[in-house]
Amino acid sequence: MRIVVQRSREAWVDVNKNTVGRIPFGLVLLVGIKSGDSAKDAGYLAEKIVHLRIFEDDEGKMNRSVLDVGGAILSVSQFTLFGDVRKGRRPNFMAAAQPDEAQSLWFYFNELLKEYGLLVETGQFGAMMDVHLCNDGPVTLLLDSEKLF
Repeated sequence: MRIVVQRSREAWVDVNKNTVGRIPFGLVLLVGIKSGDSAKDAGYLAEKIVHLRIFEDDEGKMNRSVLDVGGAILSVSQFTLFGDVRKGRRPNFMAAAQPDEAQSLWFYFNELLKEYGLLVETGQFGAMMDVHLCNDGPVTLLLDSEKLF
């Protein structure tokens, strides 16, 4: 699994001009799932994300997690995170999980996040979405369950 984590002051997702998920502040997650990813990958990343200390404390240091600040999560499935552009100019998505596999694991991942007591809103799996966010900082991190970066 591969996730882009963005600290956000506000975020929402629209599908066909209708808002399907909205958070006041917290983290926006763009979630990519590759073929063969498992519940273990989802568990590792869920635990990592909820405890990432990327919110500022009273001294202005990144020392607080989304749990500490009472933030929320907006999770958006994004298979293009496994687009391979090393050859040619058109992305190859062969590594991305098939939709049924990806959807199941993405739902499971979101349920794991909710188990921490967080408000978790989502986009709509497989839909064309407009993702709106005010990236706070900006703070953007890349996570990979295989610890590639």
